[in-house]
Amino acid sequence: MRKSIFLVSALIVSLLLGACNNEPKWQSLFNGKKLDGWTVRGKAVWTVKDGVLIGEGENGHIYAAPELTDLEVKGKFRITSTGRDANSGLYFRANPPADNPDGYPRGYEAQICNSQDAHTGWLWKPGTPTGKASSNPTKDGVWFDYRIKMVGSHIEFWINDQSVMTYNDDEYKKGYFAIQCHNPGMKIEAKELYYRDLSKK
Repeated sequence: MRKSIFLVSALIVSLLLGACNNEPKWQSLFNGKKLDGWTVRGKAVWTVKDGVLIGEGENGHIYAAPELTDLEVKGKFRITSTGRDANSGLYFRANPPADNPDGYPRGYEAQICNSQDAHTGWLWKPGTPTGKASSNPTKDGVWFDYRIKMVGSHIEFWINDQSVMTYNDDEYKKGYFAIQCHNPGMKIEAKELYYRDLSKK
């Protein structure tokens, strides 16, 4: 009897491990050295220093190469005001506007901004705060972890491993990741960026 229980338990563990191993693997989005696989749009200046992706200057966005539908993305971010209120965001399922590639992306944005009511943790669609964040544990000048997951129409955000926003929307079907530098007088920094393709193969 004990042997049977042990065998059944071992089988369950094996199946669970197999299921875990079948999950899509995290892939690097940024190599920490140069901007390979990224495309700059707009007038912001993007540089790499000490493993950190930095955006400063004018308004602009930088797009990452993978074009995805269902996805998960994570990284560490820090936003700093250097003269004006800092405003940024991590976009997903986003594309440059066909009529103005340097304009604001058409897609979803995980807000990064601590100076307005629709702050870090909110879901934005172009120009519109859409999904309300339950809290904002971030501060200017302080690194924080951000994780975004979208499968089908379901979207969820985590900050420092705390779920802060869930929403359902299906307007944008497929697109790229992008990071925003909104205005002069600010700096956005990002590092340790990874993504998973959750689309069914």
